[in-house]
Amino acid sequence: MREVVDGVFEIPLGYVNVHLVVTDDGLVLIDTGLPGRSPMIERALRGIRRSLGEVTTILITHHHPDHVGSLADLRDRTGARVIAHAAEVPWIGGERPPAGPGGWLGKLMTKAVGTAAPTKVDQLITTDGSEPVPGFTALHTPGHTRGHVSYLLDRAGGVLFAGDAAASRRGRVTGPPRIVTADPPRAGESLARLAGLEFDHAVFGHGRAVSGMAVEAFRRAVAS
Repeated sequence: MREVVDGVFEIPLGYVNVHLVVTDDGLVLIDTGLPGRSPMIERALRGIRRSLGEVTTILITHHHPDHVGSLADLRDRTGARVIAHAAEVPWIGGERPPAGPGGWLGKLMTKAVGTAAPTKVDQLITTDGSEPVPGFTALHTPGHTRGHVSYLLDRAGGVLFAGDAAASRRGRVTGPPRIVTADPPRAGESLARLAGLEFDHAVFGHGRAVSGMAVEAFRRAVAS
């Protein structure tokens, strides 16, 4: 685990990252990683002398199992309030089967990633630009999934939690992989929208954080 800026931590869980923010009202966790990763998150918290019991809120970017795989377990263990976009609830709650590529590729991915246990969402995001937690702005960034949300934290010049609306490779920002993106054209529009904001730091579900006028990396991605 590493500290991106003061009180904002990145927890790598294999090929996917989750993020933790220390606030005056407790810990905010952004996404929960693959199924069965709760012990890894708990160990990471102990590394900064924190505990699962201090997690008060879990913000979800989208319903894919590498992002909500440990959500049900963490919700049960922490009692945290779970917040996600209304359009993601049917998948998070188990009313709809996991979305993704079909055929042999879909079966392979399901075997590799696992299946997320369904759980309840306590608070719905229905308005773009709302503030689900003090200091966080919810940005509806559809394309990768219908209800994908990125979050902008008002700290250290702005910290963007991009989720899978974008990824980074060696400091270069890209859009999400087309093969697991529901609507690539809308994903491109969402990436362009993020590039029109102002933030100094960006963290991603996949890839290392970018710091120092991070928005410029998004603008280069859109321009290319």
